[in-house]
Formats: sequence, C-alpha cells, structure tokens
Amino acid sequence: MELRQIRYFLKAKELLNFTEAANSLFISQSTLSQQIKQLEIELDVLLFNRIGKRIALTEAGEMFAEHAVQSLNKANDGFLAMKDLNNLKTGKIIIGVTYGIRSFLTPALIEFSKKYPDIQVQVIFGISDELFEKLNQLELDFVLSFRESMDEEHFNYTYLFSSPMTFVTSNKSLIEGKETITLEEIAKMPLALPAKGFSTTKFINKIFTTSKLSPKISIEINDIQILLDIVKTGNWHTVLAQTTVSDVKELHAVPIAGESMTRSAMIISLKDVYEKKAVKVFCDILQKINSKES
Repeated sequence: MELRQIRYFLKAKELLNFTEAANSLFISQSTLSQQIKQLEIELDVLLFNRIGKRIALTEAGEMFAEHAVQSLNKANDGFLAMKDLNNLKTGKIIIGVTYGIRSFLTPALIEFSKKYPDIQVQVIFGISDELFEKLNQLELDFVLSFRESMDEEHFNYTYLFSSPMTFVTSNKSLIEGKETITLEEIAKMPLALPAKGFSTTKFINKIFTTSKLSPKISIEINDIQILLDIVKTGNWHTVLAQTTVSDVKELHAVPIAGESMTRSAMIISLKDVYEKKAVKVFCDILQKINSKES
C-alpha cells in the first residue's frame, strides 16, 4: 500500500467521481482507477460500488476512510518533522567526551546551543573504553577523545588538536621551575594515575614500558577530578595531557622530554552510519574553534 493510493482513494471519496478526482490530481482517470483497483485487491474488499458513471463508498470503504485519513495525517506530520530536523528546529545529539577534552568542548557547546536552542544536546563523560563501546552500540553520535592510532577501520577520525603530555604536580612542589622533566625522573616519584580503561593510562604505561622503566604508582583512580585533588596536596604527582589541567590554577604542568610525547584529540564516529545534520554542524563548530585557537 502506497501513500499515493491513499491520496487517490480519499480524493475519489470526496468527489464521488473518478473523472473529477483524476482531474484534480492531474492524473488520467485510468491511472486513478487502476491504483484504486490495486488497493482493493490488496485489501481484498471493494471500497467503491460502481454504478454506471457514479461511484459510492461501500461499508468497507467508509471504515477504511477513517484509517486512511489518520495515515495520511501521520505521514504529513512525519514530513514536517523531517523538515524541522533538516532545518535544525528539532532533534537530539549525544556526545561522548573524555575528561581531558572538556575545556575544548565547552565553548563549542555554548555556541551551538545559542544558535540552535531547539536541539537537545546530551554530553556523557567517561573513560575511552566505555565511550567507544557505547559508540559501537549506536548509543552515541560521536566521541571526543585522545587517539594516536587510526587502526579501527569502522571508525571515522577527524583531527582536532595536539596536546603535549605533562608531569602534573602541585604548585607547592619544588619542581615548579623546571622547563622539562624526563621519564627517568618521573619514575622515581610517587604517582597517582587514572585507572585502567583511560586512554591516558594506556599511553603512560606504553611509554614507561618502551623506556624499560617501572614507575612508583601509589594510587589508581577512575575519577579525574578526585585525582587532581589528590595531586593538589603535593604528596603525589600524575601524568596527563596539558589540556586536562590547563584551567586548574593550583597545579603546575611540566612538559615531558622525549619523542612521541604528544597526544592527538579527535572526533571519532562510526562509518556507514547516517550522520545527523545537527552532528555535522556541531563538529564544524568544534573545528572552527580549533582553527581560531591554533
């Protein structure tokens, strides 16, 4: 059953004349008659009594007409809803974000929501493993995360910015005057690190393993804000991307010396999945903000 058949049927019901109905629809009478006949065959009932050149609704036709009007109205509502969606007057996007990119997300979120107040935006913070699992399950539209490799072929990767890895310590620390610090120096200090599952932790473990160093990890925690509070005491230190602590006044970030000490922040989405117009606009704003700050 097609919407055009329903429209043809309702016009014939309104005018009770196939010729007049066909003329108002700008189609031939034979086309109208064939489509209504096809509808009757599909429904296995007669919708009209043909009495010479006159037509009249059957009992089945009367009953079907009520549902036909509802179907056409719902279809029209759906069409209008799609227009609203394309015009960014309705809809929802869900973004997964790792903690280290929160300060970069905020201005884009504010700008987007001011321009498109009717679009609902839901932001979910989490560790990278959890967010990528949600992305794979189509629970997120895209993820903002640090990512060095682009080896998963079912993902789209859009580069945003780079951030150096830093040794993060309290302003009370005597190390504040250093311009850089080595991994060997860091390995000797008491560390509090993000828990397993954070992309930062995987990165840190990899660079220590590659350098054949065994760091003194005293605390592992899955809450970055609490981790930063611990570091503020001056008793422990941590390793994070510079953007993670760029707006924390009580902490001091010292760049780590050596190669491959830079992380890449990316927009990551699924390939072969319909991209909402609102998502594209939001990502364009993210890239525009990044180009201004670069």
